[in-house]
Amino acid sequence: MMDIGKYHTLRILRETGSGLYLGNTDGQEVLLPGKYVPEAFAIGDELVVFVYKDNENRLIATTLQPRILLHQFAFLPVKSVTEQGAFLDWGIEKDLFVPFREQPRKMAEGRSYLVYMYVDEKTDRLVASADLRRFLRNDPLTVAEGAEVDIIIGESTDLGVNVIINHLHKGLIYYNELFVKINMGDSRRGYIKKIREGNKIDVTLQKPGYEGIEPNADKIRAVLQARGGFLPLTDKSNPVEIIRQLEMSKKTFKKAVGLLYKQKIIRIADNGIYLI
Repeated sequence: MMDIGKYHTLRILRETGSGLYLGNTDGQEVLLPGKYVPEAFAIGDELVVFVYKDNENRLIATTLQPRILLHQFAFLPVKSVTEQGAFLDWGIEKDLFVPFREQPRKMAEGRSYLVYMYVDEKTDRLVASADLRRFLRNDPLTVAEGAEVDIIIGESTDLGVNVIINHLHKGLIYYNELFVKINMGDSRRGYIKKIREGNKIDVTLQKPGYEGIEPNADKIRAVLQARGGFLPLTDKSNPVEIIRQLEMSKKTFKKAVGLLYKQKIIRIADNGIYLI
């Protein structure tokens, strides 16, 4: 099947005045318009293209790279709002439509929103929704404690910041676990810290356990090198100051400093740490 909203590797079948016709092993064909045709090609070559539908509901291929794929989430800007709904810029010539029914809060032109892309059953076209709860499921779970995952930063709550895990699950980073500046829509690597009752997932940006110490030790060493070999931080420093200078917790800082000290990379003094 040549599903829309996805990348496909297709074979060049023939050239026409409109562009190239590409096909898959199921006998389906799609037009790659002339403006996307590569400078050098041969009949029979394979091309990786993104497939969607144009305004006349015809399959179209493009070599442009969309900012969102089918069944994924992304933070996209609104190009325009009409009587039908909002239209998002997602890197493709045809804007991505968000019906009003899929807008928990009415979208405004020029602002960006976290959305999910799916195929509308009635129109068989790609549309987006800002009603994210409908598309996030924590039952069943596909992750375990300690796993490294892809996350997208979501909205802030009273406890912390919601995140989308692997485009599937909902998680939370508590404010006391945040030591770096983040923005809504940011894509990052995270770690499953704990799975609580009801499949509620706690996420951290710091690699848990001993494995997380070495990267932080390397970071401290790099900062020391950049600052002439001295850093005015100790185990008595204010945690806020450690976060400001190193973007890590005081607990993580102390563990990383301990490792650097054991490796005889630093010298610890009353006024800070020195690179040896």
